Amino acid sequence: MDIGSFLGLRATHNRHRWILPVEKKVCTRGGFMFGGAGLAAAVAALESTSERNLVWATAQYLSFAKPPSIVDIDVTIPVAGHNTTQARAIGHVLDSEIFTVNAALGDRPWPDAREWAVAPTVRPPLECPPMPDLDTSLESIATRIEFRVANGRYGEERDGTHSTDGRSALWTRIPDIPVSAGSLAIIADWVPSGVGQALGRMLYVSSLDNTLRIVQVLQTDWVLCDIRMHAVRNGYAHGAMHLWTESGDLLATASQSMVVRNRD
Repeated sequence: MDIGSFLGLRATHNRHRWILPVEKKVCTRGGFMFGGAGLAAAVAALESTSERNLVWATAQYLSFAKPPSIVDIDVTIPVAGHNTTQARAIGHVLDSEIFTVNAALGDRPWPDAREWAVAPTVRPPLECPPMPDLDTSLESIATRIEFRVANGRYGEERDGTHSTDGRSALWTRIPDIPVSAGSLAIIADWVPSGVGQALGRMLYVSSLDNTLRIVQVLQTDWVLCDIRMHAVRNGYAHGAMHLWTESGDLLATASQSMVVRNRD
């Protein structure tokens, strides 16, 4: 199964238009489409339409799509150069725009390759406990992804004390789905999970945007999400994620700004 099949993304007779039925399997437990699913669908549509690999994509989330609506994704390619394509995808339900994704795609021959980022030292996935706060009785995209807590205070046991460094880490995998730019787009949308553990509180956090930068696509059973919260102020949070293979190769980086609300 590829990421398009996982999401339910469908091609149309127009190679620049794709459709994504909004079903529970791509929604949050709150009953609206998961932002990472929208970005992943846009990435899959952009890669297929341009016939090039993603370099970066940034999504601005504008509104909510709820079942049983259908999101139309329209791809526009203003520039297609020798090696790089600049493109965008707009997801909308009828006349209501849900998200806008701007992206660059391509591959350039270049001999040098180097990584300066360093993966955190954590226990292997199967030695880490499952994430404790998932309600599996409600179908959602989260119930289709496996999570194990490598570092952080996930779950209900939070005493209000702030993290000293704002960092947490999750091992994640989407069973039977190979690693791709689209699957990394879904996983990268767990940046908001780091806000509550950094503040030591149970919170509602929603994404305003999501930027994904692809370093390389390598196959790995588990992906390590190295979450780094930068700041929370005036009701908004800002943070980032590095995504690693099990062997410590950097796959991608992601960043978000988020709205923070108390659960009550």
